[in-house]
Amino acid sequence: MAENLRSRIVTQGVQRSPNRAMLRAVGFGDNDFDKAIIGVANAYSTITPCNLGLDILAKRADAAVKEAGAMPQMFGTITVSDGISMGTEGMKYSLVSREVIADSIETAVNGESMDGVVVVGGCDKNMPGALIAIARMNIPAIFVYGGTIKPGHLNGRDLTIVSSFEAVGQFSAHKIDEKELMDVERRACPGAGSCGGMFTANTMSSAIEALGMSLPYSSTMAAEDAEKADSAAKSAEAVVNAVHKQLLPRQIMTRKAFENAIAVVMAVGGSTNAVLHLLAIAHAAEVPLKIDDFETIRQRTPVLCDLKPSGQYVATDLHRAGGIPQVMKMLLAHGLIHGDALTITGRTIAETLAEIPAAPRKDQPVIRQWDAPMYPQGHLAILKGNLAPEGCVAKVTGIKHHEITGPARVFEREEDSLDAILAGKIKAGDILVIRYEGPRGGPGMREMLSPTSAIIGAGLGDSVGLITDGRFSGGTYGLVVGHVAPEAQVGGLIALVHEGDSITIDADQRVLNLNVPEAEIARRRAAWTPPKPRYTRGVLAKYAAQVSTSSLGAVTD
Repeated sequence: MAENLRSRIVTQGVQRSPNRAMLRAVGFGDNDFDKAIIGVANAYSTITPCNLGLDILAKRADAAVKEAGAMPQMFGTITVSDGISMGTEGMKYSLVSREVIADSIETAVNGESMDGVVVVGGCDKNMPGALIAIARMNIPAIFVYGGTIKPGHLNGRDLTIVSSFEAVGQFSAHKIDEKELMDVERRACPGAGSCGGMFTANTMSSAIEALGMSLPYSSTMAAEDAEKADSAAKSAEAVVNAVHKQLLPRQIMTRKAFENAIAVVMAVGGSTNAVLHLLAIAHAAEVPLKIDDFETIRQRTPVLCDLKPSGQYVATDLHRAGGIPQVMKMLLAHGLIHGDALTITGRTIAETLAEIPAAPRKDQPVIRQWDAPMYPQGHLAILKGNLAPEGCVAKVTGIKHHEITGPARVFEREEDSLDAILAGKIKAGDILVIRYEGPRGGPGMREMLSPTSAIIGAGLGDSVGLITDGRFSGGTYGLVVGHVAPEAQVGGLIALVHEGDSITIDADQRVLNLNVPEAEIARRRAAWTPPKPRYTRGVLAKYAAQVSTSSLGAVTD
């Protein structure tokens, strides 16, 4: 970690006069050079509604830093809108942006030797990117979530962005007309904020609150509500206090904290992407965490919340029902999280939750009572087998059957699979195989929301399986298996699947197998050669050359 700016300027006196001159130009006065310097990393962007309101929050945080007796330095970082890039070549940049965000925050904060940092982010990769940087730097820090979007409404039902993707499948299957398709599109995203269900953004904000790296209740607040801006100001105060106490991220992000975060992800029915991102954050924090740990925690943690994509409600409903503190108190009361884990406020989890009742209110349907969960075990199962010896992630909520054996329908890229679904060429019992979409092969491990939503929209969610070395959106549900590792690009068995091969997905037995004799597999392997990289220059080529397997979090360092 670089020495902090305050000590560098104060202790080196005259030699640092040019540094002080530069700082005077951005607002420092004579009495400001002995104050803590707090970075405000601002991911504001008009690219996506997720980040549209962040500038307001960043400015509130900036002002609150000054009020708390420190000096803010605001700087920008990037975002990629997953919802806009979904189903296009641009989606390959989404996971890459996690690394760009982490690297940019680390570069700015350490380059200017700041004492602490407030990171304000919204879209999916803002959060893990921020936490990776925070874990690497290990200076006092806090994350401020931009907040969730409020639901759209049509004919008495709540809409999210996933409603629009599913409507495409419904339209192609002649289940709705063009007018209803357009009505869904026009109403799905009514304003600022991240996608409203328990998709990846809200999953990761919830996980970060559970980790202790954001303030209580902040992960489910609506972007456009006044309490969100107030929370940003309180977050800035908290990080200034953490600087004075030298409360560091690695004191908070311990093994116990990661176990708490995984339990919360299971309890709220969160995104498969949480597996990838928590592994990467733990790697940055040098905390030992393996993909198998998710399965261990899944087996003892019930799904307590009835949330979209497979449930009924959205994040604002969860907030009104008690938010993440209520979910965590239930888990704590039943011995499923660690109450002695520390938070950014300096209090433990148990101290933070002391006034929260052990059972949720009975006048709300979002958080189930302990004895009536949505599912008795977590919904993110880690499968292994000859197709995924390193592991893969299956999401098993919202479907009747957890096992399917059927013929492989093989596609070398996402777009080809979507064309087949929309053309009615995928039938009940088929198992789609979408490969060369992994971290290296894509590169960038695209999310398969378009084909999975089209499957749901066509009414095939309970009868069609899908496996991929790519990822899934937090809005995905159905009998789908992602993060298959090793990936096709490096010679994983998924590369050797032929059209019509028998494949078994069994989430209950946690198995993913290609049902082909070993001798035939050996023959195919001897004949296989890796395809040439799809990109040879630029950020995607650099990423493909550096990125690890998904079972380690697709990390680049």
